[in-house]
Order: sequence, then structure tokens, then C-alpha cells
Amino acid sequence: MTDPLAPLLELPGVEEAVGAAREAVDQVHGHPVNRRGWPATAAEASVRAARASAALDGGDPEIPTAGEVDEPHLAGALRIAESLGTLVPIWQRAPMQALARLHVLAATDLTGDDELGRPRPSRGVTRRLDLLGEIVAGGTSVPGAVLVAVVHGELLALSPFGTANGVVARAAARLTTISTGLDPKGLIVPEVCYLRRSDRYAAAAAGFATGTDEGLADWILFCCEAVEAGAREATSIAEAALTG
Repeated sequence: MTDPLAPLLELPGVEEAVGAAREAVDQVHGHPVNRRGWPATAAEASVRAARASAALDGGDPEIPTAGEVDEPHLAGALRIAESLGTLVPIWQRAPMQALARLHVLAATDLTGDDELGRPRPSRGVTRRLDLLGEIVAGGTSVPGAVLVAVVHGELLALSPFGTANGVVARAAARLTTISTGLDPKGLIVPEVCYLRRSDRYAAAAAGFATGTDEGLADWILFCCEAVEAGAREATSIAEAALTG
């Protein structure tokens, strides 16, 4: 069968960007701290990712020094962070089930129970989600960085839920980063790059939504840049652990 994502590898600059992203992640995994102490650095990366993702959706990323997190966007992103490990195998086997769970975790404090985990009742949305699920569950053999970009961009473009679509899209991208083996330990933090370059992030996502070759290439290249930046963030986490 023809791989539906294979043509993306032929877009200008994509193959080189994917290789650079892969190399950056491999270097992080080879850091002395991450050879044995990776659970601690992965936990810190997950929290940083959650804070940045919440901020991108308009939430306050500051975690209170005492008491529970009551800011709804941050609370949802942190719930996802705590659950990612259990969601990886579900994402690989039944992506739409995992996606519904992501929305429940992200939006519990933002919407009513009757809307949690339920995409908008649109035939177009349903069809595209089903196609995305088929691709995630083994329908492509493209490198992980490309699939991550497609999952991320498609969910941002579809905005399938009534709330928390950004947090859900970035969480699904993080699940894909782990499940494809691009970053199996969850060490990198591309979400920080998305936050720091939020205007570029929004523009590139809009370009992806157009479906043009130029828009698709620009989004994939930006996502690969974010992976490299996320690897640098991961290195700073490992270095802090080494000196601390």
C-alpha cells in the first residue's frame, strides 16, 4: 500500500531537518545524566512542557508553592503530564481512545461532563480523525519527526473539541514523539520553543492548515527546529541535575 505521508519527505529541506532533529535527540539521550537518571529529567521535562502548553492556551503557567493548582489550563496540562506513560500504548493501539482521554484530562475544569472526550459532531472532522488514527496506528513508515508534525498540525487545524484543543494537540504530539521512538524517554521540551516563538508557531500552524506544499514544508521544518530547541532545553535540565 502507498504510504500517505511519504510525499512529505520530498518537500524542500524536510529530509535534512528530520536528520538534524534525530541527531539532536540522540545527543540528549547520550548525556551521562540521562543514561541512568533519565526518570528525573523526564519528569522535569514533562512539567516544563505542561507549563508551556498551558501558557500557549492562555493559562497561567506558574505552579503555586502551596496548595493545589486551580488554574484550569495548567491543571489540565499537568494531569496529562502525569498520565502520558499509561497513554502511550493506548495511543499506539487505539489513537482515538487516547485522544478522547487527553481531552477529558485537559478540559475537566473547562467544560461540562457531556462534552468531555467528544469531538464536534461533524462528518468532516470525524473522517479526518479516523484517517489520522489509521496513520498513527501503523499506516505510515515516515520518520518520527514527520509523524509528530502531522499529528500536531492536523489536530490544531481540526480543533475537534470545544475546548483545550491546543493542549490536546501538543500532548498528542508528545505521545507521538515517545511512541515513534524519536524520544522514547520523553526528555525533550519543544513546547518551550512554541511558547517563546508563539507568533511563528501560529503562522506555521495556519500554513499547515492550508494543505499547500509550502505550508506543509514550513510547518514540518518549524517542528523540527522546535525538536532541536527542545533538545537544548533537555540538555539544560540534565546539566542542572549534574551540578545540583
